[in-house]
Amino acid sequence: MKTRDRIIEASLELFNEQGERNVTTNHIAAHLGISPGNLYYHFRNKHEIISELFERYAAQVEGFLQRPTGRGMTMDDKAFYLEALLQGMWQYRFIHRDLEQILESDSALATRYRQFARTALSSAQQIYQGFADAGILRITPAIAETLAINGLIMLTAWVRFVATVSEPGQAITPAMLRRGVLQLVQLESPWVSDAYRAELDQLLARLDVPFAVIVPKINSEPEMA
Repeated sequence: MKTRDRIIEASLELFNEQGERNVTTNHIAAHLGISPGNLYYHFRNKHEIISELFERYAAQVEGFLQRPTGRGMTMDDKAFYLEALLQGMWQYRFIHRDLEQILESDSALATRYRQFARTALSSAQQIYQGFADAGILRITPAIAETLAINGLIMLTAWVRFVATVSEPGQAITPAMLRRGVLQLVQLESPWVSDAYRAELDQLLARLDVPFAVIVPKINSEPEMA
């Protein structure tokens, strides 16, 4: 593997595990066993590494978040989108968790993120309209727009939500993110046509993760003094 790619993979690993703010280029170089100068040969600073990672994430999302052409949509498409979203959230979870501080420190990346978000919203709205055209969802174009906006908010904020409400020091797990995807499907549930309700129930069962994996004590009785 080329040194540049090793730097990218190591950075992603460290950012995900420790948080972007807690990782420096020196940490990345030490993790790889290379000199800081070798790292700077490929990336002038940490911002360039983060920008490269974001472009890879954006390309991954934009690659699968497309309405199929030449055929009607099915519930299998719904399952595909959800699994792809879950994979992206997990693989690049530091972007979701640390998004605000990342964008605050890099105005160029903030501009690029706005473009990405608008493209994602447009694609999601087209996909929702595709489910409506197929008779899976009983929605108007206005509701398709609302669902697209709510979905982006939910998926963008979920990792940070998990990080702030779980126990201090608790590592984020794929199950915690799967619960976020479940929340997204529940937002759409009221508009699913009766003919597809059984398939929806099967999908919900596949995604079902108890909230206790995130906040174990949420249903506990308060301790008595």
